Amino acid sequence: MIRNILDYLEHSAVQYPDKPAFTDDKSTCTYRELLSTARSVGTCLAHKVSPRTPIPVFMEKSVNAIYAFMGAVYAGCFYVLLDPKFPAERLNQILHTLGAKVMVADRKYEKQLANLGYEGTVIDIEEAILEDAEEGVLESIRKQAMDIDPLYANFTSGSTGVPKGVVVSHRSVIDFIEEFTTIFGITSEDVIGNQAPFDFDVSVKDIYSTLKTGATMQIIPKKLFSFPTKLLDYLEEREVTTLIWAVSALCIITTLKGFEYKVPQKVNKIIFSGEVMPVKHLNEWRRYLPHAMYANVYGPTEITCNCTYYIVDREFAPGENLPIGMPFPNEKVFLLDEEDRLVTEPGQKGEICVSGTALSLGYYNNPEQTGKAFVQNPLNTCYLERIYRTGDLAYYGEDGYLYFASRKDYQIKHMGHRIELGEIETAMELVEGIRRNCCIYDEEKNKIVAFYEGEADKRQIVRTLGVRLPAYMIPNVFVRVDKMPVTKNGKIDRKGLMNG
Repeated sequence: MIRNILDYLEHSAVQYPDKPAFTDDKSTCTYRELLSTARSVGTCLAHKVSPRTPIPVFMEKSVNAIYAFMGAVYAGCFYVLLDPKFPAERLNQILHTLGAKVMVADRKYEKQLANLGYEGTVIDIEEAILEDAEEGVLESIRKQAMDIDPLYANFTSGSTGVPKGVVVSHRSVIDFIEEFTTIFGITSEDVIGNQAPFDFDVSVKDIYSTLKTGATMQIIPKKLFSFPTKLLDYLEEREVTTLIWAVSALCIITTLKGFEYKVPQKVNKIIFSGEVMPVKHLNEWRRYLPHAMYANVYGPTEITCNCTYYIVDREFAPGENLPIGMPFPNEKVFLLDEEDRLVTEPGQKGEICVSGTALSLGYYNNPEQTGKAFVQNPLNTCYLERIYRTGDLAYYGEDGYLYFASRKDYQIKHMGHRIELGEIETAMELVEGIRRNCCIYDEEKNKIVAFYEGEADKRQIVRTLGVRLPAYMIPNVFVRVDKMPVTKNGKIDRKGLMNG
């Protein structure tokens, strides 16, 4: 029985010792090297910290970051990636929440480190790598390990203005990855092209699918996502087969007509999440890579990556909604209305709620926010059943699949009507000449603002929307942008649009 994700690493190191495990643009490591180096880093950390404590890792995504992650786990701890590009204020907020006594860092970020108020011990990853592994120390830690021990924490934005650290256990990751790799057929033959930052949970699917199956993960430099031709060259040269990407990353290639330059022929699995995939862009990908498998997956960080999936099995027309599908095995996904009644009727909207082993351990050092989001299932009065309330609205289609509607906080009251901004965005997809769009409600001015990429003019947009939407849902303001700003995690930056 697997209780610790190090079992994945150790098994693959036996099966594929000399095979590349992780590669970035500067270095690579085999499974044998990863195992040996992780044990060295783990020994270094074990002399300085107690198990089940956080280890901040201050560096960009890289092979060295993987060494630090696995080293933290060998020390019985959990890792937290801190991006050196983050503002010092945000980093200090995270460090304050963690209260960590030891940090692992890359020496090239000394200047950024100096700007932080961190008073703990900073371990240089290059020095930790040189430590001699001590079998007795590591074995003693492993013996006391449990599957509910935390593995990592990812910090998401908090409604109070303070980042919230979602803590995820070994058990939750194992529960999810066992099903994820089976459903999507990820094997040792695959080369996973990593797009997601390491402090975003999409990367969890990349890292642990790699370790479990003995695949190879190519860490794609972030800068390549600004140059589609270079990005496509990279995918081709590195023989990437599997893309587990944010929707915006996939849309960059199609928006800038990258496939007219090159089609990476070995790509055969495209799994996307984070936002609603525009059908126009999905169809463009399917036109150039018709034999690949496409899957839409949904789920917030708090439930360990994803809770539903849909493998695209038919053609979709622009303006048609793509299902978020069905629950992953061992996860219960259901809808509750505003009175906490179960929603089962097709077309009726409710809040997506999730229960199961994949639920995270809550927010680190934040019992108040944990108590608000992780609650007792109101439908179960007989025994403890913790659920996570996502704040997302969905409905069942006539086909039995779940369909995402919008965020609860994207539901607005305008001119006396309850409006889902997601519905307007779907309708705008039908407008000729619009590549991507995003609708935002300007509360101060009481106006719906539509931002879009493309050549369409306002008159044409209003005419097309008028066929599908009532007048009160048609945006009051239309703003054409050259390119949608995106957040670090690859989602459309709604605040950036409004402030731009």
